[in-house]
Amino acid sequence: MMKRNIVLMLAFVLSACSSMLTYVPPHYSVAADNTMALKKLGVGNIDVGLFTQTAEFDNNCGITAGVVGMPDNLSFEGYIQKGLVDELKFAGMFDDATPKITLTGIVEQLSFFSRRNIYTSTWNIGVRLNSSNGKSVHVTVQYNFDAGAFSQADCQKIADYYMPAVQKILGKLITSPEFQSLVTP
Repeated sequence: MMKRNIVLMLAFVLSACSSMLTYVPPHYSVAADNTMALKKLGVGNIDVGLFTQTAEFDNNCGITAGVVGMPDNLSFEGYIQKGLVDELKFAGMFDDATPKITLTGIVEQLSFFSRRNIYTSTWNIGVRLNSSNGKSVHVTVQYNFDAGAFSQADCQKIADYYMPAVQKILGKLITSPEFQSLVTP
């Protein structure tokens, strides 16, 4: 009987581990402020190349709660890259056929942190944006939001708030004083 109970308990634990849930943020949506800032620049023919990630990132949002994943099999840096493409397209500045400038990126910082005692979570993102003209800019954001203490609902909140955190980092890049020099041939 004891042996049977151990086998059943082990099977339960293993099945719980193998069925870990993946929490996915919504698809990227352009931000009106980012569109307005881009249109003020008055440039175009911008392509977006590869974004890579040098930051070590643990997407586990709790011991058994699950992991944060990305929609459409994107990587976390691919989500940021696609966000920049969408922002440029919406502003009428994207051109991958005859670009004058190509922007690439490196995600140098990526993490989320949940403080159990005050139910606040934070996305920390740092991106270096490089231009084919040889110039670059680096910005970081700390995006705080209300969440809990590593429950399944909190994992979904962490995933859901990745999109506004990416909107914020892209907005900070776009409105940085150096961005104009990145998109000028």
